[in-house]
Amino acid sequence: MSAASLKVNGRVHKMDVDPKCPLLYVLRDNLELNNPRFGCGVGQCGACTVLVDNHAVRSCQLTVANAIGKEIITLEGLETAGKPHPVQAAFIAEQTFQCGYCLNGWVMTSKALLDKNPSPSDAEMRSAFESLVCRCGSHVGIFAAVRRASQSAKRSA
Repeated sequence: MSAASLKVNGRVHKMDVDPKCPLLYVLRDNLELNNPRFGCGVGQCGACTVLVDNHAVRSCQLTVANAIGKEIITLEGLETAGKPHPVQAAFIAEQTFQCGYCLNGWVMTSKALLDKNPSPSDAEMRSAFESLVCRCGSHVGIFAAVRRASQSAKRSA
């Protein structure tokens, strides 16, 4: 164990943790954040995705030591003053998911994609999402939600 200081959702958290511990466990166990979720544990499904310095990253594969000094945002950290982020609002409006277990990875990856490319094509979305897994087949709704969030961003710009 060693002292670590992590900036998560705009707040600095100081704790004693194993620097080799996956960030996912610290977020869920130490900080009691319900998202990200544990999916596969090997970075293949995306359920554990967080934004690290505005890049979608699998938190099950990132150690605490490698997260120190970075800006970490979880699904809970996207909202502002209790209002959902436009990406979250689009996913809600489209009633995208059936079970919602994988939602975290899709929303966080969508946010990172739209930050880089405010108007992605279907091919660009497929490329960004190729490593995410949704077992209930909500892909049509996911693409509709990203398109809605993209249009929302254009209207507010």
